[in-house]
Amino acid sequence: MIFALAIFYHLNLNAQKIIIGTEKSALVYSVNKDKQLNQIYFGTNLLDSASYRNINAYELPAYATGGATYLQEPALAVTHADGNMSLQLAYLSKEIRKLDDNVIETNIRLKDPAYDFYVNLHFKAFQKENIIETWTVIENQEKGDVLLNRYASVFLNFPGATNYLTRFNGDWGIEAQMEQFLLPNGLYSIQSKLGVKTVENGLSSFMLSKEQLDDENKGEVFGGSLAWSGNFDLQFETFKNNSRLGEALKVICGINAYASAYRLKTKESFSTPHFIFTYTNGGQGQVSRNFHHWAIKNGIWKGEQRRQTLLNNWEATYFKFNQDTLVNLFDGAKKLGVDLFLLDDGWFANKYPRDNDKAGLGDWEVNKKKLTNGISYLVKEAKNKNINFGIWIEPEMVNPKSELYEKHPDWLLKAPNRPEDLQRTQLVLDLSNPKVQDFVFGVVDNLMRQSPGIAYMKWDCNRVMSNPYSVFMGKDQNALFVKYTQGLYHVLNRVRAKYPDLEMMLCASGGARVEYGALKYFQEFWASDNTNPLDRIKIQWGYSYFFPALTICNHVTDWGKQSLKFKLDVAMSGKMGFDVQVKKMSQKDIEFSKAAVENYKRLQPLINYGDLYRLVSPYKTNSASLMYIDSTKTNAILFAYNLMVSEAQNYPAIILNGLDPKKKYKIKEINLRAEAKPQFTEDGQVYSGESLMSSGLKWYLFRSETSSILTLEAI
Repeated sequence: MIFALAIFYHLNLNAQKIIIGTEKSALVYSVNKDKQLNQIYFGTNLLDSASYRNINAYELPAYATGGATYLQEPALAVTHADGNMSLQLAYLSKEIRKLDDNVIETNIRLKDPAYDFYVNLHFKAFQKENIIETWTVIENQEKGDVLLNRYASVFLNFPGATNYLTRFNGDWGIEAQMEQFLLPNGLYSIQSKLGVKTVENGLSSFMLSKEQLDDENKGEVFGGSLAWSGNFDLQFETFKNNSRLGEALKVICGINAYASAYRLKTKESFSTPHFIFTYTNGGQGQVSRNFHHWAIKNGIWKGEQRRQTLLNNWEATYFKFNQDTLVNLFDGAKKLGVDLFLLDDGWFANKYPRDNDKAGLGDWEVNKKKLTNGISYLVKEAKNKNINFGIWIEPEMVNPKSELYEKHPDWLLKAPNRPEDLQRTQLVLDLSNPKVQDFVFGVVDNLMRQSPGIAYMKWDCNRVMSNPYSVFMGKDQNALFVKYTQGLYHVLNRVRAKYPDLEMMLCASGGARVEYGALKYFQEFWASDNTNPLDRIKIQWGYSYFFPALTICNHVTDWGKQSLKFKLDVAMSGKMGFDVQVKKMSQKDIEFSKAAVENYKRLQPLINYGDLYRLVSPYKTNSASLMYIDSTKTNAILFAYNLMVSEAQNYPAIILNGLDPKKKYKIKEINLRAEAKPQFTEDGQVYSGESLMSSGLKWYLFRSETSSILTLEAI
C-alpha cells in the first residue's frame, strides 16, 4: 500500500490509537509516551485495528507546529500573548460521535502545555463515499491576543520521496488544464494571492500517486480539495534521506499565510477552511466518483435538485436591449424547449446607465429607459410563455463611474497614496465591512422582494484584488484577505437562509472560483467564458475529476466553427444551456436543438447522478470519450469526440467500464438529425457487459470535429 505508513519509536505497543475510517480507507493516529499525537497510518481500511502497527523509525506529527523542535514547514505558527513564538501541542482528549448511519465525527483536542492555547482537529468520515472532511479550530484562552502567523487546515504524511502530483492549471479561457509530474525534492507549492477569483491560475484540488497513472481505474491515489474562496496555499514538502524524517512527503493545505496574520483575541476561536480528501486503490476515476457522490449530498447546495436548462441573452444582445427585445427572445427559449431565460449584464443603473462595462456597476436599480415596466414585468411575461426567469448580478464590485462610488468611497478596497488599479474598469467592495455585507445581501434581497418570481441568479465576479486596503479595518490590515472571504460567506449564509429555493450559478470570469467553499451555496458554476467546444472538452474533462456533471454549466454558443451537433454533444455531457441568437437559426437547427434538449432532459438523471468513467483522454490522444452509468447498472450513456485527424493517427478502442458483466446491453445512437444515418455502424446491436469491458467498441469517428452519443440499456 503506497500510502500506508507506520512509526516505531519505542512506545508502548498498547498506546492509544485514534482511527478515522470509512468503509474502504483509514487515517490512524497514535499518542506516544510524551503525549505527542503522531500519524501512523493512512491507506486501506484493515479488518483488525491491531494491524495498524508501527514499522518505521521516524515520528510523523499529526499537526506540526513552528518555533519549537519541528524545523520544517509547520501547519501552525503563532506569537503568544507574551511574545513567545514557539508552539508545542500535547494530546488532551478525543470525542467520537456518530452523526447518522453514514457519518462519524471525531474531534481530537490538543493543548500547549505552557499556555492556555488549544487546537481541535476535526474530522468527518463519510462511510459510503469514502471521503474524509477535516478542519482545525484554534482557541485562545490566554490573557492577551495571540497572532496566528500561519494556520493550515490539514497536515498529512506520506511515505517515500517519489510522488507524482496531478494538478489543474489555468487562466481565463483555459481553465482546469490537467498535468502530472514528479514532485521535486524540497518544497513545491500551488498557491493563490489573488484575493478573489482565487483559482483563476489553478484549482485548489489535486491528486497524488506513487506512479504515473495511465489507467483511469487502477492505482493507489490520494485526492484532496480545499474548500476556501480566498487565498490558499497547497504545500508539498519532499524529503530524501533526511536525518530526522527519512524519506517522506508532507502535505500542508490551508489559507495562504501571505498578508494573513490573524489576531485572535482572548476567548475567541478561529476555524480553518475545510479540506476534503479521499484515498483509493481504484485510480483517479474512483477519486472522482468518491468526490461526486459526496458533493451531491454534502458539498453543493441542493445537490439532488433538478437543474434547469436555459437560454442566456448575452451573445444575442450584449448591452443593447430593451424590454421588448427581451420578451421577443423568450420565444427563442420556448422554441428550444429550455426551462429558463437568463438576463445577463446591462439591465441596471440610471444616472450612469450600464450601457457598457465602464459604468453603473454598484447601482442596482432597474434601468428605466431599457426596462420601462421593471423586472417584475419580465418575470410575468416569461411565465406567460411557460418559462422561468433568471438574472445576472455582480454585487461585490463597483465602477468608479457610479453613484455608489460617489456616495461611499469608504466602501472600496483601494490603497491610500496609490493610483487606482482598475481591472475591467472596476474595483472591489470591502466585504470585511458589515455595512457592505448588508449592501451586497440587499442586492439579492431587493430583487427577490420586488420580483419574487425570479427563479435563478448568476453571481459574477470579474476582477482580482490589487492595491487592497480597507478603511473599515484601519491600521491592522493583515487579515484583510481572510476577513473579506468570511464576509462573503456571511452574506451567502444570509441569502441561503432566506432564499433556499433560489437556483444560483457561481461565475468569476468563467471558472475562477470553482471550489467547495463557495459551491456549498451554489448549485452550479460557469466553467469558462471560452465556449469553443474543442477547448471545452479539455476544460470540462479537468473539472470532472472533482466536480460532478450537474455542476458544470456547458452552453451551446456561436464560438467555434464546429457543427451544431458537435456543440450540442459537448454541452450535453454536463449541465446544458444555450447562448445563441435563435432568430438567426434555421428551422431545422431549431428543431434539432429542441430534440437534443428533450434527449438531455430525458437522460438528465443519468448524466447528473450516474457514475462517471473517463474512457479516452483528450490529453493523451486526439479523441475523447466518457460515460455515465446508473447505480443499478441498467442504463448508461457514452459520449465520443474526435478532435482532429492527423496523417499517422491511431484510433483507440473504447473500453467501457462500470457495467454489469452478466447483463446484455442494447446500444443506440442518439442526437442525430432526422435525415442522418447512425455513425455507429453497430447501432441497435446487443453486447454483454463483459464483452464491452474487455474488447470494447471499435473507434468509429474518422473526421475532425465529429461527435457521437450512444445510449446503453440492459435488456
